[in-house]
Parts: sequence; structure tokens; C-alpha cells
Amino acid sequence: MSLDGPARIGETGFMTEPVHMTRVDAALNMARFYDISLQPTLFGEVAVRRQWGRIGTVGQVLLQTFDDGAVAARAQARLAQVKQRRGYR
Repeated sequence: MSLDGPARIGETGFMTEPVHMTRVDAALNMARFYDISLQPTLFGEVAVRRQWGRIGTVGQVLLQTFDDGAVAARAQARLAQVKQRRGYR
């Protein structure tokens, strides 16, 4: 899910779809992406998967696991809002 405005929250009160955002500023030679998604782990937890880097590269990946899916979804929504404040769309 790409965000055009504020983070979109589902009927359950939290985000569950993947988020893809970009930040491009030609004057600063900046072309970045930031992806946030939820993924199940082998141990029954939910991981918030973040991937970021320069557009056209693989970038870096960070996984943060949570016992509760609702908590993970709130973390995903919070991260999306922080990135929006930093200029990602």
C-alpha cells in the first residue's frame, strides 16, 4: 500500500497491508525507498520487516518480532507516520 496522505488504518484499528514509500529530491541527489510489511515467523510471532535504501538497490533489511499481531501492526503504522513526517510519500 502506498500512502498519499496520513497513514491509512484498517477496520480493525491497525494497518496490515505492506507500505511502500519513496523520497525523491533531485536538488539533494536523493532517491530513497522505505518498505514496511508484516510477516509471520516460524515460531508463531509476527515480524515487522523494514527494508530501505537508494531506489534501484536492494538496500538493507531489519526484522523486529512481536508476540502479538496487533502490537506489530501498531508498530508498522507508527513507523509509516514517522517516515511521512520525514518527507516520504
